[in-house]
Amino acid sequence: MSGQGDASGVPAAKAVNMLTLVLIGLLGGLITAVSPCILPVLPVVFLAGGTAGEPSPTGSAGSTGTSGSTGSTGSTGTSGSTGTTGATGRRGGGTVTAGSVLLDAPSRAPGDRRPYAVVAGLVLSFSLFTLLGVTIISALGLPEDILRHIGLTLLVLIGLGLVFPAVERLLERPFSRIPQRQVNKEGSALVLGLGLGVLYVPCAGPVLAAITVAGASGEINADIVVLTLSFAVGTAIPLLAFALAGRRVAVRVAAFRTRARGLRITAGLLMIALAAALAFDLTTALQRALPDYTAAAQRKVEDSDIARQKLSGLYDDSNKELSRCEDGADELRSCGQAPPIEGVDSWLNTPGGRPIDLRSLRGKVVLVDFWTYSCINCQRAAPHLRDWDRAYKDAGLRIIGVHSPEFVFEKKRGNVAAGARKLGVTWPVALDNDLTTWNNYRNRFWPAKYLIDADGTVRYFAFGEGRYDQTETMIRDLLRQADPTVALPEPTGRSMDDLTQDRTPETYLSTQRIRGYTGTPLVDGEPIAYRFAQRPLPRHRLSLDGTWTAGYEHFTAGPDARLALTYRARNANLVLAGTGSVTVLVDGEPTRTLTVSGAPALYRLTDDKKPRTAHLELRVDGGLQAYALTFG
Repeated sequence: MSGQGDASGVPAAKAVNMLTLVLIGLLGGLITAVSPCILPVLPVVFLAGGTAGEPSPTGSAGSTGTSGSTGSTGSTGTSGSTGTTGATGRRGGGTVTAGSVLLDAPSRAPGDRRPYAVVAGLVLSFSLFTLLGVTIISALGLPEDILRHIGLTLLVLIGLGLVFPAVERLLERPFSRIPQRQVNKEGSALVLGLGLGVLYVPCAGPVLAAITVAGASGEINADIVVLTLSFAVGTAIPLLAFALAGRRVAVRVAAFRTRARGLRITAGLLMIALAAALAFDLTTALQRALPDYTAAAQRKVEDSDIARQKLSGLYDDSNKELSRCEDGADELRSCGQAPPIEGVDSWLNTPGGRPIDLRSLRGKVVLVDFWTYSCINCQRAAPHLRDWDRAYKDAGLRIIGVHSPEFVFEKKRGNVAAGARKLGVTWPVALDNDLTTWNNYRNRFWPAKYLIDADGTVRYFAFGEGRYDQTETMIRDLLRQADPTVALPEPTGRSMDDLTQDRTPETYLSTQRIRGYTGTPLVDGEPIAYRFAQRPLPRHRLSLDGTWTAGYEHFTAGPDARLALTYRARNANLVLAGTGSVTVLVDGEPTRTLTVSGAPALYRLTDDKKPRTAHLELRVDGGLQAYALTFG
C-alpha cells in the first residue's frame, strides 16, 4: 500500500490480514488434526490422558493414608481430605503418588493437567522445530534426522518408565527440584508431548507447506509466526479433546481404577511399539489404506481464493505467470514458461548423478512431480506415475520428481533413495532440500503435478490426490500436439464407463474388518489350519487354505498358506510385509512371483488393460504378513 493513501487504513488492513491468517491457520490445523496421518499418535495421547499411576509402597514422605484420609508428614486427615507433601492416598480404588509423574491416577479430580501438558508439549515442539529446526540443526552441524532419533529415544524411555518403576524414578529426577508439586507431576507428561512433537508427521496442505517453506528458507516474519501459532492451536483442539476423553474414560471405567498397574504396563509397551513402528516405517501401510477423508475440506479451506491469495502473499512475486492457471483445469492452458529446476542438492536415477536441464528436454512432454517420501498422499499417487512412465515413455513423456522435504529428516539422501526404491520410483529425482524449485513453481501442495509441453510452457497442474484420469488425458493431448503421428497405447486409468458397482471392493485382512470371507471360521490370534470353501468362489468372495494366524491388523501366513478370491477389476493389489515370496495364479495359471522384503508395501498382483472377472490364488511363504486387498 503506497504512502499516499489514508494512513488510518493501514493498521486496519494489517489487522484484517492478521485475522484472516489466524482463521486460515486455525481451520487448517483443525482439519489436519483429524486426518488419517494423525492416527499413529492418537493411542498414546489417549492413554496419556487416562492411564493410572504407579503406586508407591511407602509413600514419598513416609506416611500413608487409607480411603477417606491421608497422612501428611506424620499427621492424619479427616474423612474426604487428602494429604500433602509426599503423602499417598486411596480413593475409589485409585492410587496417587507424589513420585508418579509419567501418568497420574485415573481417580484424580478433573483438575489434573496431564492431558494439557502432553498436547502442549506436542504442539510446542512441532511448531518450534518446523519453523526453526533447519536453522538450529545447520548452526550446530548436526545430522538431519537427529530430531527424529531424539523423539524415538524419548518415546522408548518413557515407555520403559511406565513398565519399570526404577526407570521412571530416574526420569523424574530432572523435575524433583521444582517446588510446585503439580508442576513436578506434569513434567514428564510435557516431555512425552515434546517427544511426540518431533515424530508428528501430519498430512501437509498449503498452510503447513507455507510454514515449512518459511522455516526451511529462514524467511520468518510476523505473518508466518501468526500462521504457525494459529495452526498449532487448531491442531491442539482435537488432540486435547482426545486426551481429555482418555482421562474421563479412566475416571468412569472401573477397570482403569482396579488395574492401574496393568494399564501402565500396557501404555508403556504401546509407546515402545509405536517407536518401533515409526522407526521401521510400519505405520504407513495403515495410513495408505485409509481414504483421504479430509481432502475435500482441506481443499475448500486452504486452497480457497482467499487462502491462495494470503498464502502466496507470504513470498515474492516471481513467476506470477503460473497464476494464470488454476488447479485441475479441464483444458490445457498457457501458464507461462516452466521455471528451472535449480538449487538442487543432488540427483537420483540419472547417469552419474548428473543434473537435468529442462531446456534439454524440448520436444518432449515433461511431468514435474513435487513429492516427499513420507507423505501418505504422495505414496498413494506413486502407482499412477509408474503406470504413466511405463505407458508413455516411448511416446515422449519424461517424468522428473522434485523431492521437496517437509521435515528435516527427509533431506537425507539415503532416506530419500530408500523411499524411492520402496515406491518404485525409477525416473530422475531432484533433491530440492532448500526448496528453491518449490518456490520457483509457487507450489503449495504435496503431491503436485505440473505438465510442460514440448516448447517448455506449463500447460496444466493438479494439486493433491485424484483427477488421475483427467491428468492422463492431458498427457495424451500434449503428446499428440508434440507429434501428431504418435501411436499411443490404451489409457492406463479406468474410464468413467468402468467405474461400475460390480468392481470388487477393498477389503482388510483383519478379523474385525474383512468382507466377503467364506470358509473355515476365523480364529483371532492363533495359527489355524483353514480349508477353502466351495470352488469356484462366487464373485467378491475370498477364502483361506493352509495355516494362517488371523489378527486385527493383518493375517500372518504359516505352512502351505494360500488365499483365493474371485474378483472383478482391472488390477488387484495386496499390502504385504516381511521376507519371502508370493506366487500368483490367475484362473489356475501361474502369472508371476513376487519377492517381498521389508516394511508393509503395496504389491501389484494382476494388471490388465480392461476390467475382467477372474479367479485369483496366492501361495504365500510362511511368515509373510498380509494387510489389505485393493482393486483398481
